[in-house]
Amino acid sequence: MSTLSYRSHISSQYNSELEDVRQRVLAMGGLVEQQIVDATRALIEADGQLGEEVSRNDIRVNQAEVQIDEECSGILARRQPTAGDLRLVYAIVKTITDLERIGDEAEKIARMAVDLASQERGGAPLVEVNHLSRHVSQMVRDALDAFARMDVDAALAVAREDLIVDREYEALMRQCITFMMEDPRTIRRVMDVIWSVRALERIGDHARNISEYVIYFVKGKDVRHIGLEAMEREVRGH
Repeated sequence: MSTLSYRSHISSQYNSELEDVRQRVLAMGGLVEQQIVDATRALIEADGQLGEEVSRNDIRVNQAEVQIDEECSGILARRQPTAGDLRLVYAIVKTITDLERIGDEAEKIARMAVDLASQERGGAPLVEVNHLSRHVSQMVRDALDAFARMDVDAALAVAREDLIVDREYEALMRQCITFMMEDPRTIRRVMDVIWSVRALERIGDHARNISEYVIYFVKGKDVRHIGLEAMEREVRGH
């Protein structure tokens, strides 16, 4: 969908309000992406100071959610949107909820990084964790790009990537369990990594959720809680 429906409104003020809130969502998304990157770097490098900084920055993510939510409430009260406009506001409110939860997951990783920094190095598959983090970060970026352009094909691509992330997550969990079985002294350290890996997998789930809201806005179809094939049928109309 190359253009958004609100851009055809007679009221330029209404257009401006909707565009402003959309841009705020993208800015919040950029902040959340940086949180993922910084939290992962703190984990990989055992940088407790950076981990603490990520934890402190989580309040900025929370504030962005509150501000956008209030702006959406104002639009609903003043404009009483219908049809596509109402779906857009709904998609925005749901998207910022998932972005806030992604921020929470990044903050969890940061807390694990602080704990790891107090331990001896070694005994965990951190290279693989970094790869998974890059993958889910790209998923978040792609979901936000789909949101920015309201592109259902891009949204479907994010949903497909989530299946790959799930497989990477399962393989990484098996590695972590093997580390602990082979050397029980690594249990505390590997458990921190396990919680971080779980947080990354959840970030992938939230990115998929955002892509589903894009499909809802464009197609008017709720594709939550259905498989990928069923989602593609809904989007393609067959």
